[in-house]
Amino acid sequence: MGIVFHCPIFIMKRLSILLLLALCLTGIATAQPKWAKKAHRSVFTVKTFNANGSLKASATGFFTGTAGEAVSILSAFTGASKAIVIDSHGKEWPVTSILGADSNYDVIKFRVSARQCPALTIAATAPSVQAAVWLLPYSPKKLKTCTMGKVSKIETAKDSLPYYTLDIQAPDGSGGCPVLNDNGEVAGIFQPSGQDVPNTGYAVSIMLANNLKTNGLSINDAALKAIGIKKELPADLNQALLTLYLAGTALDSTRTKEYSSLVNDFIQQFPTAPDGYISRAQLAAAQGEYARADKDMSEALGLEEKKDNTHYCYARLILQKIILDKDSAYQAWTLDKAADEAQAAYDLNPLPVYLQLKSQIRCTQKKYDEAYTILQSLIAQGHKEADIYCQASQCKELLGDTALALALLDSAVATFSKPWLKAAAPYILARAQAQMRAGNYRVAYSDFNDYEQLMPTEVGAQFYYLRAQAAIGGRMFQQALNDYNKAIAKQPNNTLYYAEKASLEIRVNLLTQAIDTAKACISIAPEQSDGYLLLGLAQCLSGNKVQGKANLKKAQDLGDNQADDLIKQYAQ
Repeated sequence: MGIVFHCPIFIMKRLSILLLLALCLTGIATAQPKWAKKAHRSVFTVKTFNANGSLKASATGFFTGTAGEAVSILSAFTGASKAIVIDSHGKEWPVTSILGADSNYDVIKFRVSARQCPALTIAATAPSVQAAVWLLPYSPKKLKTCTMGKVSKIETAKDSLPYYTLDIQAPDGSGGCPVLNDNGEVAGIFQPSGQDVPNTGYAVSIMLANNLKTNGLSINDAALKAIGIKKELPADLNQALLTLYLAGTALDSTRTKEYSSLVNDFIQQFPTAPDGYISRAQLAAAQGEYARADKDMSEALGLEEKKDNTHYCYARLILQKIILDKDSAYQAWTLDKAADEAQAAYDLNPLPVYLQLKSQIRCTQKKYDEAYTILQSLIAQGHKEADIYCQASQCKELLGDTALALALLDSAVATFSKPWLKAAAPYILARAQAQMRAGNYRVAYSDFNDYEQLMPTEVGAQFYYLRAQAAIGGRMFQQALNDYNKAIAKQPNNTLYYAEKASLEIRVNLLTQAIDTAKACISIAPEQSDGYLLLGLAQCLSGNKVQGKANLKKAQDLGDNQADDLIKQYAQ
């Protein structure tokens, strides 16, 4: 009888479990692509922070270029003031600049301070439907795992690029992970579907994200403006110049530091372009650092082959300094130097605007004859533009030649034809004001009417006040009262308009209306004397000398010197 070995059942079960586990582990190991370990070095976690330093969001991203270029999801950056990435070795790198963003597809491209980054290879062709793809999450651990899935649908996104629907079971926090093909080449950026659609995810083409870049108008892009991290200038000089211009026009005291940083970035990126030095000189001059501004302007002149615009900017900068800061101790900048720079610009390139600036400089020096002669020479050359006529008119008015000044303004307006275009409006307004100064009130009123028809949404309380003055001068009293009402409607708390209206109502014997207007003036500013003075006078003229005298004395108590004479004349 042979020997029979009896094996307990629990030992058999244990061996079965160990064998199954070994087979599973073997399956996991062989399921990982051979490129996975290397590819994991390109994946990182990105953390963004609020202005107060608190953590805002975390996401996954990966390198697409060896010079620090990387991509991730935009939503993690929106509202952030700072961001860092933590690579597969646990090392932190700051995000230095934003390279582009697309809010429609929730992707962003940025640069980190790291150099020689392990970038993923971008797939030359897009995966097809049913093709196998791999999701590569960030992991600082030694065990690097991928998740396999397949493309179930392809749609067309921006620039005819593919947008993928994936059949995949993605782990939590996988937004921004690279989606790779069987060769380990990145094809897309993963976007989770949410809990309501299990085993499904999406991926936007890597080309859409990697092609992102700033342009001249990016400074006004809402998605980029919502990020407090520096935006990288466009690589194209003309686009970068547009950015510089738009940033300069939006400059205010709260953004000076931001704009200064942009200017310095421009100089670093385009060291042979004079525009950056000119912009930096303007910033320095605005801060009263004229020697530094002069150095930058000299640097700009040394860079440019065609220097006329730089000479022109130099002249403008000097003129602006003298007008705004004439008491400055910096004596190297004079009006004569500014005139020489304007002339140098014209000598290099005979543009009328250069001599117009020289004329303005001579006008500032009160050399009105020379200023006019410069402009007259331009007109004689055939430059019969409205702004040149208008500037020449100002010179003649300052010389006391009112008739020629008005004739020149007529010439300025005559460069346009009826029906007027809006471009004619400033010259029509200038002529209206000149006609008023010359005492031609009805003619001025007609010009004011033409201006109002051209610029109905631009006219304000001050315009109606000026037209009322013209109407009074032309003895068109009802029109003047109408304009005072319009001025009051525009600025109901401006007591000047009430006082002027009440004064005119007294003049034309509308005493009841004058009393109401004066009371309205007092209700707005009871601490001022004008309302009491006009109320008292209107009441006295209406026969109510008791109340009238009391209000005139109130005006007197508030310091109005006219009140005493009015009391003697009307309240006795």
